[in-house]
Amino acid sequence: MHEMNILRRIDLNLLVILDALLAERHVTRAAERLHLSQPAVSHALARLRELLNDPLLERVGSTLVPTARAQELAQPLAEVLTQVQALLAPETFDAATASRSFRLAMSDYGAALLLPGLVHDLRSTAPGIDLVVTQASRETMLEQLLAGDIDLALGVFPLVPPGLRSVTLFEEHFACLLDRAALPAGAALTLPAYLARPHVVVEMRGGGAAEIGQALTAMHAHRRVAVSLPHWNVAPQLIAGTDLILTVAARGLRQIAHPQLAVLPVPFALPAFSFVMVWHQRRDEEQGLQWLRERIVVNSGAD
Repeated sequence: MHEMNILRRIDLNLLVILDALLAERHVTRAAERLHLSQPAVSHALARLRELLNDPLLERVGSTLVPTARAQELAQPLAEVLTQVQALLAPETFDAATASRSFRLAMSDYGAALLLPGLVHDLRSTAPGIDLVVTQASRETMLEQLLAGDIDLALGVFPLVPPGLRSVTLFEEHFACLLDRAALPAGAALTLPAYLARPHVVVEMRGGGAAEIGQALTAMHAHRRVAVSLPHWNVAPQLIAGTDLILTVAARGLRQIAHPQLAVLPVPFALPAFSFVMVWHQRRDEEQGLQWLRERIVVNSGAD
């Protein structure tokens, strides 16, 4: 509360500049983000340092690193700016006439499942709504939410930190994709057969590789990874005509209709997991974001 009172006594323009500096940690990038000159941002930083009696950002190499005081100010600063934004925003949100951009973060797996239906929905019901979709690690997505850099994160988040809200869009489980010729006709995929084959692994950003590896380690089993890549969408295309096996979230394999490929159960126990949507709790009542969350729930097939 003390930090909030301090922030409320400072000129709003300075608060906006401080927020950009804490996000960018670079004077030039903050200036570009705010469409200001670099000298103007440097002058504002000097003024903030004087008012708050703290360096706020200290140079380490080519990067500005927030001081402990600046880190304490970051969350209340974001709350103040959100309150001001809500105060100045229209009282009601009309999707049919609104002109607004939303920032979403998700993997290419999440995008493949959610974006086709969502985008078609928005084009017909809210043509003025734009989406900016980015991709990052689970940890980075959550950090971006806390910092106010994105509006929503969608993916697999086993732990959601305090200050964030989440809702489960659907439950998911793993399945294996392989060429039918990799197994005798009618044969089941056994654990020895699974371990004997080389594997394609989607390593990046919550693709499930860590969970699968943990389960195999618990059984003292090991698989050879022949191809490791960060792109979920291309992974199934590597399987036909090879002895490779891909183990990924089953929902993403539903659209595969290649006659050579088979989707089979994983031959060992892997727990199901939740695909969730996460946002900052301070934006619970924001009408535009409430509306978008509802549209995402509808288009995800969630109950």
